[in-house]
Amino acid sequence: MNTGRMKQMLLALAVSVVLPMSSLNAAGEPAELDADTVEYDMSTGLVSASGDVLMKQGASRVSGVKASYNAKTKQGIVEGNVIAVRDDARLTCDRIVLDGEEHLSASGNVQGSQGDHHFSGEQADYYPNQGKYLVMPAGGTLTSADGTFTANRLEGWLDDAHYVGTGNAHVISPPRNLEAGGDRMDYYGRDQSQVVVTGSAWAVQDNNTMKSNRLTIYLAKDGQAGVK
Repeated sequence: MNTGRMKQMLLALAVSVVLPMSSLNAAGEPAELDADTVEYDMSTGLVSASGDVLMKQGASRVSGVKASYNAKTKQGIVEGNVIAVRDDARLTCDRIVLDGEEHLSASGNVQGSQGDHHFSGEQADYYPNQGKYLVMPAGGTLTSADGTFTANRLEGWLDDAHYVGTGNAHVISPPRNLEAGGDRMDYYGRDQSQVVVTGSAWAVQDNNTMKSNRLTIYLAKDGQAGVK
């Protein structure tokens, strides 16, 4: 049995779990795998670890009750009080499933953070090769220093800083003294810096209330907001 080979396969899972939250790459850094038991099937390429599993490589740490990874299919699972950390990025949940290099799914009390950004929900799916697309189909909450965004379904394209909430979309921004809601809410970051609310849309700012089928909120860099 090649212990080094097993470490590299499970570490591939560990790094894949954490890297979606960070642009840093742990390739070439020292790897370490600790667990009560480890099994490796050379015919299938499946390696399994159970009992206080801890996978480490560089700044990446992933722990759980059990983990498995198939080097041939690039599919893996980490289960049981999962904690994944890299630098200031942290993800906790009950279960993480890696479906090749195209899809990662976290489920069961998902809590993620990086810097002052935080998200929570029952499920989060991540597609790194689709503009870093993140979707929370059962809804959830996104929070940052600017405020809190909730909806029955949340999704976002991280490369474009475009986030969408569908169904009971609601945002509260204390720094802007703003609260708004509607059936759907599109947040555009970067150069556009605006929020478009559609379907029974409403917004309250400085005790002024506006209602419409469509409202556009322009976000200024000085922390102010204008509603149209």
